[in-house]
Amino acid sequence: MKLKVCGMKFVENIQQVAELNPDYLGFIFYDSSKRNFEGIIPELSTNIKKTGVFVNELPEILVSIVEEYQLDAIQLHGDESVDYIKTVREQLVFSRSSRIEENKGRKKVKKPKSYDNLEIIKVFGIKDEFNFEVLQPYLEVVDYFLFDTKGEQRGGNGIHFNWSVLKKYPYDKPFFLSGGIGPNDENKIKEILNLDLPIYALDVNSKFEIEPGLKNTQKLQSFKKNIEI
Repeated sequence: MKLKVCGMKFVENIQQVAELNPDYLGFIFYDSSKRNFEGIIPELSTNIKKTGVFVNELPEILVSIVEEYQLDAIQLHGDESVDYIKTVREQLVFSRSSRIEENKGRKKVKKPKSYDNLEIIKVFGIKDEFNFEVLQPYLEVVDYFLFDTKGEQRGGNGIHFNWSVLKKYPYDKPFFLSGGIGPNDENKIKEILNLDLPIYALDVNSKFEIEPGLKNTQKLQSFKKNIEI
């Protein structure tokens, strides 16, 4: 079981949370979010995947942010289509090829990072019911789904959806479980983990905060230990 801590914002806090060795750290690139990230990501262990969270961003801007921060994964939290995801993939390849061409003949120029293995996580909001058939077209273009609570905001609502809906999940594609997960949910999490579902990771955010973007490391450490992540 993996752990993703989302909504990181402050450099010192990023370093503190990174010491807990989560598998993913999420940085939100969305102006309307209270956790919108505009800073510098400190150097992290290669075992921690830097994940950019986007909402209906222009593909060219998303690609530029991926390259600027050298992201390992992107989480699409809006209405992004299959064609949108294919376009992002194509633009990443094109951008790298263009920079390689520009650097031809230059000495000691490091080859641009390849994003062939960039993980793509597509988010879907759930409340009390969900039509899993809408996921079918995405199966071949994403690495993971993420199920979050359908609410007023694009994530960070701090409330659960009805997890029993996931019992009807019909695919093998692994997914992240999100939506208001907090320190008091340990027993509930253990129950759903006992089901035969391809739950790949837990995604936590607002329930472990002191203020938006500032995570409580003691609560995270205790949660990680008790869930045995």
